[in-house]
Amino acid sequence: QVQLVESGGGLVQAGGSLRLSCAASGRTFGRGAMGWFRQAPGKERDFVAAISWSGGSTSYADSVKGRFTISRDNAKNTVYLQMNSLKPEDTAVYYCAARSSAILAIVPHVYDYWGQGTQVTVSS
Repeated sequence: QVQLVESGGGLVQAGGSLRLSCAASGRTFGRGAMGWFRQAPGKERDFVAAISWSGGSTSYADSVKGRFTISRDNAKNTVYLQMNSLKPEDTAVYYCAARSSAILAIVPHVYDYWGQGTQVTVSS
């Protein structure tokens, strides 16, 4: 079993920045891709960004391209989401996810493990 713990969420004004972290622990982490998803109240869980095991491939939702950057440090079993130029519509609970495959994916149902989520609130 893999445990994922997100941190770094909080309240920020529009135009500000936050950096989310997701630390993985438990059994051998393996060579899995990781992703970030978010869910606003009353809405479905949406894809935000994903990264392959090697870090050589990344993918972003159109709504965050150019503002968010996903990265990972495999030595630390940690994935990051740097969020810049935040907008009120970025407000949501952000979830980290991990999958056994090394290939990144943008759909939530192929991910095997999920964190508990961290709240991001952007005020206007």
